[in-house]
Amino acid sequence: LPDWFSLYVSLEGAARIIRSYEPHFVPGLLQTEAYARAVMEAGTIGQSEPESVERHVSLRMERQRLLERADPPHLWVIMDETVLRRPVSTSAEVMREQLDRLIGCAEQDRITLQIAEFAAGPHPGTYAPFTLFRFAEPELPDMVFTEYLTGALYLDARREVAAHLEVLDHMTARAASARRTREILREYRARF
Repeated sequence: LPDWFSLYVSLEGAARIIRSYEPHFVPGLLQTEAYARAVMEAGTIGQSEPESVERHVSLRMERQRLLERADPPHLWVIMDETVLRRPVSTSAEVMREQLDRLIGCAEQDRITLQIAEFAAGPHPGTYAPFTLFRFAEPELPDMVFTEYLTGALYLDARREVAAHLEVLDHMTARAASARRTREILREYRARF
C-alpha cells in the first residue's frame, strides 16, 4: 500500500459521509473483483505484475466491507457517463457483472449514485476525480482527497474544501437523479 493511500483508507473507515466524483472508473468501493482486476492490469496503479495486481484487488475487496458494517457511511457518488461507456476489459462479462453490482448498489439506502450524462454538457468537476470525507465528530474538519499519477493530495483548508463541496453540489443538481441513474444503468446493462 503506498504511503499516500494508507491515510485514504483510514479516512474512508472513519467518515460518516463519503461524496465523490469519478470521471474514469467505477469507484473502488463499488467495483466487482473482475472489474478491479481489469483496472489494475491496465496499469492504472503503475504496477501490473500479477502479485501486485492480486494484492491490490484483495485490498479493494476488503475495503468494501465498510459498506456492510452495521452503521456504514453514506456513500454518494457522481460518475461521469464515460465510466459506463469505456470498457475496462475485452470481456463483456466484466461490464455485465459490474453493471449488475451498480444496479444493486443503487437500490441501497446508504448509497446514492448519480450519472453525469454527456447530454447535460460540461460541469465544474471535469478537472479530476476527488473524494470529500465528512466525519460525525464536529471537531474533525471535512477533508478532500484527489489523486494524480504518482501520488495524492489531502486538502483540509476551509476554502479548498468549500470549493470542492460547492462543485459537488452543482454537479448533484445537474447530474441524473438517483432514480434516472438506475434507469441509465439498466439501459447500459441491456446493451451487454
